[in-house]
Amino acid sequence: MAPKQRVILDTDPGVDDVLALLLALSASPEELELAMISVTYGNVPLQSCLRNVVALFHVLEKEMKWREETGKSTRGFGALNTHKPIVAVGPEHALEDEILAADHFHGADGLHGVHEKQPHLSPADTWRSLFSDEEPQGEKVEPPSYSKYFTPSKAPAHKEILRILKESPENTVTVVAVGPLTNVALAAAEDPETFLRAKELVVMGGAVNVEGNVTPVAEFNCFADTVAAARVYALTSPNPISTMPPVIHGKSFLPPYPAKLSKQLKLTLFPLDITTPLELRKKYFYETIQPITKSGSPLALWIETFMTGIFNKVEAMLGDGSEPGLSLHDPACIWYMLTQDDPAWEPVAKPEDIRIETSGQWTRGMHVVDRRQRAKPGEQSSMVETHPSDPLDATTFDDVPGDDMGWLSVNKGNRINRMVKTPGDEKFAAILMDRLFG
Repeated sequence: MAPKQRVILDTDPGVDDVLALLLALSASPEELELAMISVTYGNVPLQSCLRNVVALFHVLEKEMKWREETGKSTRGFGALNTHKPIVAVGPEHALEDEILAADHFHGADGLHGVHEKQPHLSPADTWRSLFSDEEPQGEKVEPPSYSKYFTPSKAPAHKEILRILKESPENTVTVVAVGPLTNVALAAAEDPETFLRAKELVVMGGAVNVEGNVTPVAEFNCFADTVAAARVYALTSPNPISTMPPVIHGKSFLPPYPAKLSKQLKLTLFPLDITTPLELRKKYFYETIQPITKSGSPLALWIETFMTGIFNKVEAMLGDGSEPGLSLHDPACIWYMLTQDDPAWEPVAKPEDIRIETSGQWTRGMHVVDRRQRAKPGEQSSMVETHPSDPLDATTFDDVPGDDMGWLSVNKGNRINRMVKTPGDEKFAAILMDRLFG
């Protein structure tokens, strides 16, 4: 039976990214196929993110062996044992900024020092040859045994994204992006029509009606590459040029989109508004994980090690003695992919015009919405009835004096499906832990 969902996961593996990857790989083969892991930079440099992906497979190999030797079921990782995702990497920095916007929330290596604290769970550096064209010096290096779980690619990540979309039937592959949108923007710029073959783009990013987590108004993923985010969001517009980022200093690193595209991108947004309440709390986590760690699970030991670093970090940030928790931002998107048919998932009543501030001194990365609640002339029924097919008349009728940015236009602006309700904020942590450890 073909999997219900085929997913390309674009990720910058820190702690919650790794948990999202594990959740995807723990699915049954019928639920989900992880077709590709597209690695981008994030809270830590690109090579650290890639190392964390490779380490994940290294640990999972040890976990599967341990479960077999101890008679424990491995059915919980059906996707891991059935499908073999491509792993490819993208550029080392944002489209128009070479300085990383790292906030070190996930530690210097992205997993709070787990490679040094648990060296036996970290792969030898020979994995680097899997992704490099350079021939290793000395004796020929055999591929590590854990590489049986994935297919390393030496092609840029955005080209692999396009290849998969081109070779797959239209509307069968969903791109889930839980890091900076650089790889996604590169794919969309190189071949917009192939990119629009995606069934849906699910994005973890932004803060709409809540404060940001890296500045007062910006969420990290969007802040890390605002130009990429703005370009990707623009593909949801009936007129993408209306929300494309401005060209600074007379130079743009990517070309504009064609004047006419075959369709608009369906983008489902998971901002901090909906992901922050999805917490994995310290007390529940330790009560659940420690018996499994003590029984010898390599995966439990690995996760407990970096989660301890996260809890210590959050405790220091809060400074009030309250119980810390990790918001499951990125795993929320995979939960959605696994349970998309659940009617409890609730998006906004109609797509919203959410735009990205790309150059503000204090507001860079902000998700801007028009809260003025002004009428849009183009939404009046008389306009639709009188001008159903004449784009010139409709555009003229749609114009509002002084509305140079097109906030009051029905022919301009983005169309973002923002998710506002989950099947249950309180139960997700237990669902995640049960998926991983049964």
